[in-house]
Amino acid sequence: DTYISPDDLVLTAFYNLLSEAQGSIYFLAFSFTSNELGEVVREKAEAGLTVKGVMDEEQIASNTGTEFDPFRQAGLDVRIEGIDGQMHHKVFIVDGKIVVFGSYNFSRSAEERNDENIIIVYNQQIAEQFMLEFQRIYADAHE
Repeated sequence: DTYISPDDLVLTAFYNLLSEAQGSIYFLAFSFTSNELGEVVREKAEAGLTVKGVMDEEQIASNTGTEFDPFRQAGLDVRIEGIDGQMHHKVFIVDGKIVVFGSYNFSRSAEERNDENIIIVYNQQIAEQFMLEFQRIYADAHE
């Protein structure tokens, strides 16, 4: 599935997909300020799903309304990237078989103003490749 913002109601499709997650949610986020997406991620963690994430350090420090602190306060295993340069990924891996990726930052600007895209791929082999990248970045991340 392909979605283009601001016209395709990306947030709705994304929210619905995360709401249907049953086992795990892993994410790599350059910028994550969307209250709606943050809320559904926290709800899924509270429901017992495995939730882990890595966010870009500069964006955590500079973004008003970053979801990093609410994630940590809710007890989620969300870490700060530890690489040189920016961790510029915008990726969700859901239930080990669905990958959401594209230019879309998890923010109101991406939803309402910017020309952005996400692609949702339903393929376990592709999800496994993205999990390898998640694990590589997660291994270098810190709390």
